[in-house]
Amino acid sequence: MPTVRGCNLPDDLLYDVDNNIWYRDNGDGTVTVGMTAVAAAMAGQLVAFTPKKAGRPVQAGKSCATIESGKWVGPAKLAFDAEVKEANAALAANPKLANSDPYGAGWLVKVQPADWAAAKTGLVTGTAVAGPYESKMAADGFAGCQ
Repeated sequence: MPTVRGCNLPDDLLYDVDNNIWYRDNGDGTVTVGMTAVAAAMAGQLVAFTPKKAGRPVQAGKSCATIESGKWVGPAKLAFDAEVKEANAALAANPKLANSDPYGAGWLVKVQPADWAAAKTGLVTGTAVAGPYESKMAADGFAGCQ
C-alpha cells in the first residue's frame, strides 16, 4: 500500500487525485465511493455528511454528497456520470467514521456508473497513485496525515 506523507492509499482502489476521492469496483455493476485519508486529514474532524438520495443521477464533476467539518464545507465530486444506489447511513449518523476508517466504514455512497469501463480510464490505480499524490500535496502545501 502506498503511503505518501503519512497518508495511506490502498493499492486495490482507483483514485480521482484532484478531488481526493477513491473508488472500489464491487463486481456487481456498482462502485463504492469514499474520501481519501488525505481529504479526511485536510478537512479535520467531520461533523456532517449529507448524501444525495438513492435513485438520484449525478453528472461527472458534480456532487454526490456534501461533507462538513469544523473548518470546511464542500462537495464530494464524482469523476463520471452515475446514479446513486445507496448512501452510507452509518456515516450520516456518525460522520467521524470518514476520519477513523476512510477506506472501510467511512465510505460515502454506492453508485452505478453510466459507463464504468470508460470512467476507469480517467482514474489513477492505487499502485500508481504515490507520484500524483506527492505532487498534489506539495502544490496544496499539505504536510501530510498525522
